[in-house]
Amino acid sequence: MALAMEFDLPLLDSLMTTTPDNLLNTPLNDLHVSLGARMVPFAGYSMPVQYPSGLMAEHHHTRKAAGLFDVSHMGQLRLIGPDAAAAFESLMPVDVIDLPVGKQRYGLLLNDEGGIIDDLMFVNRDYAHGGDIFVIVNGACKVGDIAHIQARIGTRCQVIPMPEMALLALQGPQAVTALQRLCPGIDKLVFMTGGKFNIACDSAGPHQTIECFVTRSGYTGEDGFEISVHEMKAEALAHALLAQPEVKPIGLGARNSLRLEAGLCLYGNDIDTSTTPVEAGLNWAMQKVRRAGGARVGGFPGTTKILAQLAGETGALGRKRVGLMALERIPVRDHTELQDLNGKRIGEVTSGLLGPTIDKPVAMGYVTPDFAALGSRVNAIVRGKPVPMEVVAMPFVPTRYYRG
Repeated sequence: MALAMEFDLPLLDSLMTTTPDNLLNTPLNDLHVSLGARMVPFAGYSMPVQYPSGLMAEHHHTRKAAGLFDVSHMGQLRLIGPDAAAAFESLMPVDVIDLPVGKQRYGLLLNDEGGIIDDLMFVNRDYAHGGDIFVIVNGACKVGDIAHIQARIGTRCQVIPMPEMALLALQGPQAVTALQRLCPGIDKLVFMTGGKFNIACDSAGPHQTIECFVTRSGYTGEDGFEISVHEMKAEALAHALLAQPEVKPIGLGARNSLRLEAGLCLYGNDIDTSTTPVEAGLNWAMQKVRRAGGARVGGFPGTTKILAQLAGETGALGRKRVGLMALERIPVRDHTELQDLNGKRIGEVTSGLLGPTIDKPVAMGYVTPDFAALGSRVNAIVRGKPVPMEVVAMPFVPTRYYRG
């Protein structure tokens, strides 16, 4: 327990944002308070960072059973119309047009310099072939994202924000066991697919169900689901899920440690408008059809810069995101300077903590390309002293997505 406390507090503090004058509440706010959550400002909302069991216990429970996360601060929107896919594709270096109905994909909204405005998830729902793309964006970015999308493609399709919808994430190896009890057939979904489902919820009334849009995806590296539900039904759904023996509530603290172990970027820490997808190591998110030689090459903001980086043109890439593991048992936090073995600055840590699953200090950050190879040794400067680190492959903990 002492070890847990040693590493919990700095991580929790790093998640807090500046307190705004008027914090918003998610539809599950009263439930969080009743469960004894520690509430903190995050992305303009009052959000649970941990519950009484603590970050470490929540992290381990999600890895072995199932955790329920409130992510209703995220933005949800729909793009409607026959030109929606082509229009959306013009904003990202991603294949939107060819995405099959019912499939989900990770996307990167770019500015004109190729910097990442936000990373997002989208599903081709294509209801009645009229064009229906369901999009989930980051909470801190959602107002700007929606304005950007509306300004760029609002004349080509309807851009419909969905502020009335809450979002819950059920994550962990037993998530499917818990959810299938309430929603038979949900196990047929595979990773990065989704659809409409009715989830049993007796707290809404005897033998009642709640209509939800469910995807088999998440942000922990584990199998799991994200559930979009009307705000008026969110608390009833949360109670139904928490009534399952596998499920416990999990806060933002464990969400952060889980995603870092999975090697997943946090917007604002690991990627932002000064970062290109290639610098961030997100080449896998840019399909061949949008690259040089592809049928729909380019046509997205920052095309020239990003295609040059993908081609490996000399000088096109100034830094690369890497995974790092400390060779001493000293956690290396966000914004820690990275130096070569001669003391020259070569980069910075963007996310770092003691990985609860592997019980080792891990981090991700940016270094100059000549230090990005696996096995490279660098020093992190912690309280003025060098901590040796090695560049290692990510994820730090193997992912367990269900692919069928």
